[in-house]
Amino acid sequence: MDRAETVRTPSSWVVVGLDNGGTCNNATVLDATGQFLVSNLVENPSRVLEGPESAVEALAEAFTGILELTSTPFSLVRAVGLDTPGPASANGVISSKGGTNFNMAAWHGFDIRSALEKRLGLSVIYHNDANAAALYAHHRHFGTEALGKSSVSAIVGTGLGGGVVENGKVIRGAAGMAGELGHVQIPLHGVLEDGQPVPACNCGFDGDVESIASLTGIKKNLLPYWLTRFPDHPLAGEPIERAAKLLRGYGEKDDPLAIAVFSQQARAIGKLFTIAANFTDPDAYFLGGGVVEAAPHFRQWFLNTVRENTQLRDEQAQAATFALVPDLDMAGARGAAVAALDAVAAGAR
Repeated sequence: MDRAETVRTPSSWVVVGLDNGGTCNNATVLDATGQFLVSNLVENPSRVLEGPESAVEALAEAFTGILELTSTPFSLVRAVGLDTPGPASANGVISSKGGTNFNMAAWHGFDIRSALEKRLGLSVIYHNDANAAALYAHHRHFGTEALGKSSVSAIVGTGLGGGVVENGKVIRGAAGMAGELGHVQIPLHGVLEDGQPVPACNCGFDGDVESIASLTGIKKNLLPYWLTRFPDHPLAGEPIERAAKLLRGYGEKDDPLAIAVFSQQARAIGKLFTIAANFTDPDAYFLGGGVVEAAPHFRQWFLNTVRENTQLRDEQAQAATFALVPDLDMAGARGAAVAALDAVAAGAR
């Protein structure tokens, strides 16, 4: 477990947030006043490739470790917030077909929320990782006004996750799949070049946002096309998976090929946010993922390009804001903790 600064023991009660990933778990503690008791990333191995039993035990170790690190007695913990990558149900049951991080047969249809709840003996509140990040971005941005505001978040990673927040609450949907913004099909006019093939998504859709604005979209669709336009580019000599991962570094150096690819991604997200503007008319549009972890000038350029390609009415443009998801590496655990705190507070009313 990574080390964090020694902090005060809260005088009332706390919740714990656990963010489960393909490599690591990230943990945090949030007290009843809304103060996080750790200010840096605190991780341990997630062990998801070893199967559900090992992964649940690793989450329990993350829980115990963060309590020790913050000198917080177990008796003060009222609930635990958990997020994992999707696809999963609203109640934390991994898809029957598994997922990128849950491809072992033992994971298919596994109820990770209930398993952790049984292991810890505490109530566990579940969200997928994109919803958790969206919830944290919303509460961090709006502060005390969060419960009266709405937002839409696009989280660009291996795929494209999303979250829709209304009055401070994540919209989950009947099956827990609301906010799957990556699979919204968008108009491609103004996004693709003349003659550029319509991008295909692994979900089976053609021309959805994830087929363009994701690492998978770069690898599968965008980079193979743009390398035909820049055949002498250094990335042409790299395996496509490695080239896709190296592309952001070229973007930070204003490389023409990289800028062409990322411009298409930003325009696609702009199309997505235009749909959101006509569907939910949110107070804020948040952008997270790899672009947030990039150099400041690049991420600001990307956000500006998204904003320029989001078609808003004058009234909407005056009312809405565009912002980056803050504290990205901690956003999942912090969002999970916010959800747990909200659930405890709702139960007390």
